[in-house]
Amino acid sequence: MPSNELIRSKLSDLPHKPGVYLMKDRFGTVIYVGKARDLRRRVSQYFHPSRRSGWDLKLNALVEAIYDLDTHQVRSEAEALLLEGKLIKEFKPRYNISFRDDKRFLLLKINLNDPIPRFSLTRIKQEDEARYFGPFASSGAVRRTLALARRKFHLRGCRPLTPNADDYKHCLYGNLKFCTAPCIGNVTREAYLAQVTAACEFLAGQTNEMRDELMVEMKRAAAALNFEKAAQLRDMIEDLKRTTEKTNKFERIPYTLPVAIDPAHDLEELQKVLGLAVLPKWIEGFDISNISGTFAVASMVKFVGGKPDRNGYRRFKMKTVIGQNDFACMAEAVRRRYSRLSRQSENLEVTDDGAGQEGDEGGAASEVGEGVEESGRFPDLILIDGGKGQLGAALEELEALGLGRLRVIGLAKEFEEIYVPGESEPIRLSHDTGALKLLQRVRDESHRFANTYNAQLRLRRISESLLDEFPGIGERRKSDLLKRFGSVQRLKRASYEEIAEVPGFGGKLAMEFKSWLDARSES
Repeated sequence: MPSNELIRSKLSDLPHKPGVYLMKDRFGTVIYVGKARDLRRRVSQYFHPSRRSGWDLKLNALVEAIYDLDTHQVRSEAEALLLEGKLIKEFKPRYNISFRDDKRFLLLKINLNDPIPRFSLTRIKQEDEARYFGPFASSGAVRRTLALARRKFHLRGCRPLTPNADDYKHCLYGNLKFCTAPCIGNVTREAYLAQVTAACEFLAGQTNEMRDELMVEMKRAAAALNFEKAAQLRDMIEDLKRTTEKTNKFERIPYTLPVAIDPAHDLEELQKVLGLAVLPKWIEGFDISNISGTFAVASMVKFVGGKPDRNGYRRFKMKTVIGQNDFACMAEAVRRRYSRLSRQSENLEVTDDGAGQEGDEGGAASEVGEGVEESGRFPDLILIDGGKGQLGAALEELEALGLGRLRVIGLAKEFEEIYVPGESEPIRLSHDTGALKLLQRVRDESHRFANTYNAQLRLRRISESLLDEFPGIGERRKSDLLKRFGSVQRLKRASYEEIAEVPGFGGKLAMEFKSWLDARSES
């Protein structure tokens, strides 16, 4: 059993119910998130003596670091899986591997304002007046259930926004009688919408009738010794249950950035370890975030007295770096940050380009939130996320700016090694030292801030990708639209005449495009 009295008391109160658990260290940082069908049994296993005496070094390190834990009870194992994925993406715990990418659970989407609505799969819920079902814990189950619903309610599965007679001639769904083919007038739009509405009710959970039908077919197949068909029907019933099972929508759990128990002690310890002339009261940390060279951004966080000063946070969208090059990104971020501080310290007039913005809509990057810093002052310590390469890139830029006197170090993630300029070997501190914990907090916060900005840019790009669904639109026309109106939301509010003024949008195309947008704006 655990030696920590707090954990021991919580274990005895855990229910035999499904849910998720969050393991935290002594600073309150979430270090692991897991799900359980039985919370009490699963969490207690971590502290069983037989588990801790094993050869799993990662498990032993995790258990040694656990100081406290929280649990959240849910109604089903599927809900536990959904909540686990959400929390791992939110907290990025160091001992988790799964769910740490930006991939999300599947949703089913349908826009009833489309000329001939169709169900589609998506992972992003947009503000487009469409109806969404999910998220679903099993992508395979929802895909098979959607195929079942299309057959039962005779819905179309083709991709065109407005199918026509030419499309229907080659339509497999229509020829197989899976679809009632409203595109050629076999049924009216009102009749087809009734089919879609019935399918929506079905996906919302009204599945008893179909489940009973499948049960009867399964028993009939089993009685006829057709066990293969019976097994297929059994799996269909299970998919139906998993897809239409009610799940809760989880709000953000209000955790805050962990702070040290004694920040002053950590600062003094860090000063001694690094041999600094002054106490590092003002620390700035840098990190880079990009995915395969796209949406390359950098972050800078500011800690004062060992605590985050969020008013001093800055973020950068790369202007000069092409492709995936973390060294060049770090160099550009450092150059832009400290060339600005240099100008301010010399009492030169500074033009605040794009203060408080995320960059121009057309893609021109700017340093975000650049306000006036303390005149004539620079940070006591600069922390670079990375090893010798990132540290060298930052040092080269500071030397070019005449700021080689500033103290800069790098912190490499894998072994938490501290790289100091001029030293061939890195400094390795015990993971229990306050100095290392302080550097980790700065590094982790800069990492979180960079990833948040990267995600915002990707979500904006996903919102703009709505335009790709309009048949016939190319990159040039889409670029002209966004350049003219700035965003999809402003474009939705534009008049037909304003859209017609954009190059490439004549009268007829502008009218069709406006009608298409209105179908996604009306409630």
